[in-house]
Amino acid sequence: MAAKPRWAPFPHDAKPYAYPGDALKKAWPKLHAGDCEPFPDAKRAAALLKAAGKAAPKLDADALASALQEAWRAFHRGDFQAAFEAGEALGAVGASVAVKALGIHATYLVKGEADKLKRFEQAARLAETAIRALPDEANSHYRHAFALGRYSQGLSIAKALKQGIAGKVRASLDATLELAPKHAEAHTALALYHAEIIGKIGAMIGGLTYGAKASEAEAHIETALKLTPDSPIAHIEHGNVLMLLHGDRQEDAAAGEYETAAGLKPHDAMEALDAAYARAQLE
Repeated sequence: MAAKPRWAPFPHDAKPYAYPGDALKKAWPKLHAGDCEPFPDAKRAAALLKAAGKAAPKLDADALASALQEAWRAFHRGDFQAAFEAGEALGAVGASVAVKALGIHATYLVKGEADKLKRFEQAARLAETAIRALPDEANSHYRHAFALGRYSQGLSIAKALKQGIAGKVRASLDATLELAPKHAEAHTALALYHAEIIGKIGAMIGGLTYGAKASEAEAHIETALKLTPDSPIAHIEHGNVLMLLHGDRQEDAAAGEYETAAGLKPHDAMEALDAAYARAQLE
């Protein structure tokens, strides 16, 4: 049997992002301030097993908790392939970590556009299984919105709108915030949803057809920054929102947001990639 192709490795020093033993639980509130993912202890694992019913893996709560913690450790230290494979093996209950690992790796470490799109499609399908099995989990919906949003960014805006992707992203983000009103990453994504539509097709058509509003974009990104002031991605996307809504008039403010993102101390491999991206854009 041919060996599985290895994913491109995390290109920075992973040592600061290893969270062995109890270190993971201790760092969890900081690591998951953006996505409100609950810590997968045995009690949480038992609740997931019960909720997933027939879609649950054949494990007891302790074994599932241990497997999920290992998958998240791999994600945070930048071993995205191990995190994805461990999460995928757990089916719907591992989809949150699997989709996040697949999505972040594709965003930053997959080179070809066609390959990226394939990964985001795969991530969206995986998230759909989570929505079916665990509809009351905010991140079932958020990971779906994230994967589809990234997928649509790889298409032309006309194509994405024609395929009805915008509506699906919006519905998944609304579902996320209904279940978790303080989900900072969903607020960031919703800000981008409004801003990208306005930036691409104009405020009037964007507003009439998709309910896109500049005031909504600004309110959501403000909420995200309040909830996660130390998150590089919140500042990067704030810069993007400013450029989409105001163009060159806000270029300095947008660059300032990128500078803030570049200077923040990352808590894990994902944030290290976010900050490195911000630095590269400023060069």
